Amino acid sequence: MKIVFFGSGKIAIPSLDSLIKNNDVACVVTAPDKKKGRHLPISFTPIKEFALKKELNIFQPEDILAKQSIEYLKKLNADVFIVFSFGKILSRDLLDIPKLFALNIHASLLPKYRGAAPINQALINGEEKTGITIIKMNEKMDEGNILLRKGIGIDYSDNVLTLEEKISKLAAKSLQEALYKINQNEIRLIKQEDKEASYAPKLKKEDGRINWNKQAHQIRNQIRGCLPWPGAFTFYKSTMLKIWDAEVINEIQKKDKCLSGTIISLDKKGILVATKEGFLLIKELQSSSGRRLSAWQFIQGHKFVIGSKLD
Repeated sequence: MKIVFFGSGKIAIPSLDSLIKNNDVACVVTAPDKKKGRHLPISFTPIKEFALKKELNIFQPEDILAKQSIEYLKKLNADVFIVFSFGKILSRDLLDIPKLFALNIHASLLPKYRGAAPINQALINGEEKTGITIIKMNEKMDEGNILLRKGIGIDYSDNVLTLEEKISKLAAKSLQEALYKINQNEIRLIKQEDKEASYAPKLKKEDGRINWNKQAHQIRNQIRGCLPWPGAFTFYKSTMLKIWDAEVINEIQKKDKCLSGTIISLDKKGILVATKEGFLLIKELQSSSGRRLSAWQFIQGHKFVIGSKLD
């Protein structure tokens, strides 16, 4: 089967790797190179780095919807387009190019969490299950008919980085199953129920700001769902602190009700902070100008006062 693969993010690498072992990948379409800073070298997408190692044909259009892009892709004579972590919605002109299908791999159990940040949102909302969905693409975002859907459990210890790795492996395995169904003419497409849809838009910097008036478990979910960007953050005396890891503590009994955000204790276990309901033990953090440290290491070099507040 002749395939054109569209992708940019690291999560898509195992899927591309599985494709080149069993199919003819005619081209890899990925985002243009970018400069990370004024004096830094140009950076490639993770998919481009992988494609270069495998000596694959690479196409990086500035505008995937441009006439020149469409003409180039037509000449490849592909059976299937596969899109995963590409970041652009394809037009009808592009979707009509492959002989069979234009497929999208989405990191949620659609119609739940349509959009750019499904893994983040599943964690932020405290979901216990997520997965991948492979759809026949249409012009709308993540609304195509479902070809295949596979679930996976979310562990209490998972964050964006660990869950993304699990989903990337599940996607690669599921993609092979989907292509087998296509080859065997066993496709049965299922229409999505729009009334069951929810959305996961791209995160903004402010989505990482911690509101200590939330419950401890909600804040912990925010921390693990905002890694590595934007990162969950708070302020202590005007200094921004990025929280990398925290644990919910419920069994502590306090005679007096503490204001949310109040620092209760400082020790080798971490920085204990009161929330609306329960307590959060900060275990790893980082100042805006420093490096990532354990809470105990951080305490040694910063003046925290028990009874003061995080904002």
